[in-house]
Amino acid sequence: MDLPVVNHKDYFAKIGDDHKFPINKFGDLADFLLRNKIVTKFHKPYPCSDETLKGAHSEKYINKIKNKTLDENGVKKIGFPLVDSVIQRSLVATGGTVLASKLAINHGIACNTAGGSHHANYDSGAGYCVFNDVAVASQFLLDKELAKRILIVDLDVHQGNGNSDIFKDNKNVFTFSMHSKSNYPAKKSISDCDVELENDTEDKEYLNILKFHLNKLNRENFDFVFYIAGVDIHFNDRLGKLKISDDGIKKRDEIVTQNFFSKRIPLCGVLGGGYNKNIDKLVELHSFLHQSCAKLI
Repeated sequence: MDLPVVNHKDYFAKIGDDHKFPINKFGDLADFLLRNKIVTKFHKPYPCSDETLKGAHSEKYINKIKNKTLDENGVKKIGFPLVDSVIQRSLVATGGTVLASKLAINHGIACNTAGGSHHANYDSGAGYCVFNDVAVASQFLLDKELAKRILIVDLDVHQGNGNSDIFKDNKNVFTFSMHSKSNYPAKKSISDCDVELENDTEDKEYLNILKFHLNKLNRENFDFVFYIAGVDIHFNDRLGKLKISDDGIKKRDEIVTQNFFSKRIPLCGVLGGGYNKNIDKLVELHSFLHQSCAKLI
C-alpha cells in the first residue's frame, strides 16, 4: 500500500523571487517523492472552510486575511505579502493537514507536503504562518469526535508558540515543543512540555534527549499524534542554531514515526520549517519524513 500523502499545486505562492522563504520547496518535494517512487500519487485537498478554520482562529482574523484588510503591522509580522496566491496557499495547506489527519485515522499514518504553521495564533499570524494548520486540524478531530486526546510533537527549531497559546486551556491537546532556546520567537509561550536546546547541539545529545522525552510521552494515553518535522535543526540551516546532520534528521524522523506507529496511534506528519540555502538538500531533508512513514505502511 502507498503512504497517503497530501499535495496541491497551490502550495506554491507568488511571494517574489528574492524572498528568503524557499517557497519552491513544496513543488520540488512533490516531484522528488514521485521521482524516487516514495509515493505514486497524491491526495488533493480543498481549501479549508471558514467553519473549520474557526476552530482555532477568530472570525475577525479570518475575514481580515480573506478580504486583505489586515493592517500593515499584521502583514509584516507574517512576513509574506497578503496577495491572492498567499491566501489561497494558506487555505489549501490548512485543508491539506485536515485531510492528512483524516487519512491517518484510516491508514494509521499519513503526511502533508506542507503544514506546520505553528506560529499563527488565534487572532494573528507570524513567522511565515498565516493559519495554524495543526491547531485547526486538531480542533476538527476533537469536534468530529475522531480523537479524544491529541499530542502535538513539534521538533521544528523554533518553539511552537501558536499551538501552546491556542491550546493552553484545552486538556485534550498536549503540546510538546523541543526547540532552540535562543531562537525565534524571542518571547516563548508555555507548552505542556518545553525542551530548550543550547546552541550547537549535535546528533547524539539531540537524539538522546528526544528518546528520553518520547519514553515519558508514551506513558500518557494519546489517541492521535501530529508530528511537526521541521528540518531547520540542520547544521546548514540559515535560521537554525543547532548542528544536526542529515543522518541525525533521518534517525529523528524514524524514531518518532516508528514510536507511535508501533503503538497503533495514528500519526499525521507535516513539514515545519527548513531554510537551507541549497534547495535540493532542503527537499531531501524534508523527504526523510515521508520516507520514514512510507517504510511503515
